Amino acid sequence: MSTLLNSLTTELRRGTLTLAVLSQLKIPQYGYSLVQRLEKSGISIDQSTLYPLLRRLEKQELVTSSWDTSESRARKYYSLSVYGEEIFTQLKQEWEKTSQELYILLKGEGEDGAD
Repeated sequence: MSTLLNSLTTELRRGTLTLAVLSQLKIPQYGYSLVQRLEKSGISIDQSTLYPLLRRLEKQELVTSSWDTSESRARKYYSLSVYGEEIFTQLKQEWEKTSQELYILLKGEGEDGAD
């Protein structure tokens, strides 16, 4: 893949990863379980991308975290805050609207011969 295509693909994925992560945090998840859930849906995410994203979402008060120390290995669980649920719902609606508009635009690509 060319450097330009790599850059554009990364830019495209950046916003969608936030939506994908938020969508999976209605039920508390720890990092590895979140990676597995996303991969099961065909979305790959490196831990070097996931943890900074989770920290940013927590700083923005969209996500809360807590430690589970009931097992031998402590795990940090992340879940949507009330504010995060509100933002996720609005973001999801915006995504659906934008993707429908883009689908129509791309489907009609080249039909009028203008491009």
